[in-house]
Amino acid sequence: MEKKLPGVFVNKINTKGNNKNVYYESKEVVDSFEETRNNNSLLDIRSKIIDVFRSSHYIYKIDVKIKLKDKEIVRRVVGYNEKYLITFDNEKILIDDILDIKIKEE
Repeated sequence: MEKKLPGVFVNKINTKGNNKNVYYESKEVVDSFEETRNNNSLLDIRSKIIDVFRSSHYIYKIDVKIKLKDKEIVRRVVGYNEKYLITFDNEKILIDDILDIKIKEE
């Protein structure tokens, strides 16, 4: 006794034009290279910030040297979120503006 599946469970197979769904032009990849590189540098800054807060020097505040787009500053940071570094004086520093960050050596 063979049972056939109801028509609801049978998928229609369409092999015609399958490559059109998979193919894309490499021009899109080349155009997005600069954006990817900018995102990678932002990820590097975020990983440096995480490293600062994970260091053995950090208890609840730490002095860091921050290189911004237009200047270099030294601040005591106490926390961070998705967009900002938060300083001891309740100043917010936009993470997107940071080029480099490191722990201030005494």
